[in-house]
Amino acid sequence: MARHRGHARVLATERGDFAAIEALPAGDPRATVLMLPGFTGSKEDFNDLLDPLATAGYRVLAVDGRGQYESAPPASPEGYAQAELAADVLAQADAAGAPVHLLGHSFGGHVGRAAVLRDARPFRTFTVMSSGPAEISQPERERAKLLLDALAVMSMEQVWEAMSGMGPLEETPVGGADLHRRWMATDPGQLVAAAGLLVAEPDRVDELAAVDPPLPVHVVSGDEDGVWPPSLLDVMARRLGARRTVVADAGHSPNTERPAETAAALVSFWRQHP
Repeated sequence: MARHRGHARVLATERGDFAAIEALPAGDPRATVLMLPGFTGSKEDFNDLLDPLATAGYRVLAVDGRGQYESAPPASPEGYAQAELAADVLAQADAAGAPVHLLGHSFGGHVGRAAVLRDARPFRTFTVMSSGPAEISQPERERAKLLLDALAVMSMEQVWEAMSGMGPLEETPVGGADLHRRWMATDPGQLVAAAGLLVAEPDRVDELAAVDPPLPVHVVSGDEDGVWPPSLLDVMARRLGARRTVVADAGHSPNTERPAETAAALVSFWRQHP
């Protein structure tokens, strides 16, 4: 596992505890950044961004959502409703010292958007990374259905073996002991709920564009993303009047594939909105 200056901590909120990784700058932070991982992902997906962002002066908190890796699942499946996840994000922002810069990757982008639409005041800016205006693409919907069908009749270990043979689902590369450990620690109910949300998410771009007071938005993606095509994100950014960054030679996870370029784009945006 790559070394970085981040350390594990528990983010205690009014809605319970969440597992997090925190990275601190050498001096007083310019601001705090709250990062939400995507489907089948975890807070560790942002490890490669921690050092460059902290070096640029930002305090970074990457958080596992409910049922993701090291955060406990809710007491009932209703806790995975998008409104509940959005309330979790608002509580996390408050505990982190709002206002914060919010970043959501993929599924985390939809959860972050729901939080912003509920209450934009805890956020300085919102970065949508590899996350589209509505549901995932048709090929990814078909793969999500395969996962749902598999989880209904197979163990997490059996599903892992099946996934290893078919390639990665959504953004997390399949392979490696660390990824296997994260997969096995994730609540199957979280995967079922998240997949259901991803295949049914409506287009809420106009709602986000109408947030009052306006919230600066940054749309980031790789140039080879197949979950939401870059051309679709181009249109979304125009509808939002948002800054648009396309990271060259990156797919669905520019945060892991091109971390230096991605971090530079993030810092450039945040410094425009101190």
